[in-house]
Amino acid sequence: MKILLAVDGSPYTKKMLAYLAAHDELLGNGARHAYTVITVQAALPPRARAALSKEMVDGYYAEEAAKVLDPVAKFMAQHGATPATVAAIGSAGEEIAKYAEQGQFDLIVMGARGHSPLSKLVMGSVSTKVLASCSTPVLLIR
Repeated sequence: MKILLAVDGSPYTKKMLAYLAAHDELLGNGARHAYTVITVQAALPPRARAALSKEMVDGYYAEEAAKVLDPVAKFMAQHGATPATVAAIGSAGEEIAKYAEQGQFDLIVMGARGHSPLSKLVMGSVSTKVLASCSTPVLLIR
């Protein structure tokens, strides 16, 4: 099974990883899955990008992605999995859904903050956007 793990470095990512570790069918000695870990950084404002060199902007994105991806990759390695890692820039929900569809993943696993329905209307939700934007099954961990 091809599994896409959407991470952001928050406590909800840690809950998701703990859930995976506790379920041998997803991340255990007998589980044989192909994992990809994706994180999405919000794009810098146009004025900020214009004031910086391309190398500085690219370095910033790479550094921010590494802060999120490296600990997750290390955790996965400790459990016998070697995931591919992907860093994207843009709207998190849209980018995760697009990558899942293009990569023909069988499952997306992500942590969910558990906002109330009212706050979802006001703030939006990455998990809600992913659910609405792709046909790949999504496992939300709260």
